[in-house]
Amino acid sequence: MSELSTLARPYAEAVFKRALETGRLDHWSEMLEFLSLAMRDKELAWAAVNPNVSKEDLLRLIMEVGKGYLDEEGRNFVKLLVENDKITLVDQIRDLYEQLRAEHEGVLDVEVRTAYALTKENEKKLSSALEKKFGRKIRLHVIKDNSLIGGVRIKAGDKVIDGSVRGQLERMAKRLFS
Repeated sequence: MSELSTLARPYAEAVFKRALETGRLDHWSEMLEFLSLAMRDKELAWAAVNPNVSKEDLLRLIMEVGKGYLDEEGRNFVKLLVENDKITLVDQIRDLYEQLRAEHEGVLDVEVRTAYALTKENEKKLSSALEKKFGRKIRLHVIKDNSLIGGVRIKAGDKVIDGSVRGQLERMAKRLFS
């Protein structure tokens, strides 16, 4: 686990606990996604790390951008992050929150990298096979990756299934030159 994830974990766990208490898992997902996207703005990201920008000015800027997207709890959360110099961790907080949510809902996020686009039928078949293998609902995230040459590379949690041509070539090269 990265140092950033370690720093972000208490915030993600607190938000998740609050979202569960209030029955607002979707709402918090939306607010965290908004904050994550907002912090990717070059000017906002620059302001967040610039020592010449006061915490008050940074907070005012984020609140202005967040009008209509952040409720009172969301605004309080932003204040907490800004006061503790942790607003730059919002991506990691969002990712950890979504992991906690998926775990709670019995869903496993699976990244599928493929050299060629999958049809909806292929996605359904793959999802069904993975549900049987892992015993959980599967949420596929399919990414087209030309560097694989052919085949697929599947990442589910800490498990990796590499059926790509590139992976096979790398394993063959390792055996030949070891």
